[in-house]
Amino acid sequence: MPETIEKEKVKLPAEAVELYTQFIHGEIDRREFMDTLGRKFAGAGLTAAALAEALMPNYALGQQVRKDDDRIKASYETIPSPTGNGYIRGYFVRPFSQETRAEKPTQLPTVLVIHENRGLNPHTEDVARRFALENFMAFAPDALTSVGGYPNDDYKGGQLFNKVDRAKLTNDFIACAQWLKTHPLSNGRVSATGFCFGGGVSNSLATLLGADLAAAAPFYGGAPPAADVPKIKAAILVHHGALDKALVDAYPTYQAAMKQANVTHEGHIYPGSVHGFFNDATPERYNKPAAEEAWRRTIDWFNKYSRATGA
Repeated sequence: MPETIEKEKVKLPAEAVELYTQFIHGEIDRREFMDTLGRKFAGAGLTAAALAEALMPNYALGQQVRKDDDRIKASYETIPSPTGNGYIRGYFVRPFSQETRAEKPTQLPTVLVIHENRGLNPHTEDVARRFALENFMAFAPDALTSVGGYPNDDYKGGQLFNKVDRAKLTNDFIACAQWLKTHPLSNGRVSATGFCFGGGVSNSLATLLGADLAAAAPFYGGAPPAADVPKIKAAILVHHGALDKALVDAYPTYQAAMKQANVTHEGHIYPGSVHGFFNDATPERYNKPAAEEAWRRTIDWFNKYSRATGA
């Protein structure tokens, strides 16, 4: 059974947080989001504008590792599409040795970090930097590359998602994983993690990459079709918030399919946590104890399944 994690107090009405989740998933548009906030909470003395502002991301607040941190080296790289149709751009981060003033020479395990359905925003880049501080190389691709890239606006990024060629994008993500696997500084072991959209992609990549993926840690992501689960060779670590009802209700089916297919797996349901509980740039969804526990489990999982003994 998953460990119990103390729930942090919710500052805004839970229904407002749920409306935000529907909004960022494209289930309701901006007008309906604002109108519903105004209609439901006007009697409580809360304006729609004030609620919306409190719910929107604050990337400065959520930054844990500065972009110019001297313990890392970061660059933007472009990976050619395997079909020859363009490329995908992403943020590549690796540890940097202060002693030698160079990238660490030891070949390291790698992590593909896949964002939510808004594009490669500052939060996802910060997560990639956190992996570098844990002695991994991380690459965070921008799924919006083919439509101009993340527009520095989450709402506009969500709208752009409807224009992305999903078949091309899947092939591009596979190309990113293969690029990490064969990188000169890689130990050849690739893991994947992602959030919401990215969590679903992490699960899908496990079915598509087979033995080329060592491990995956999807955060509140949709499960792959049960028929594809036997293709998984990676070790799967699943994270869900207990209040994320649809995904929590669906998880036992995925769990049973992995068990039947003898897939190495583990799943955790975090009490008092909503969809997006790991994202500290959205403080009304963020659950600090749950996020910290999920992060430590992810690092331990990737160390176990993607790092050579003693590395």
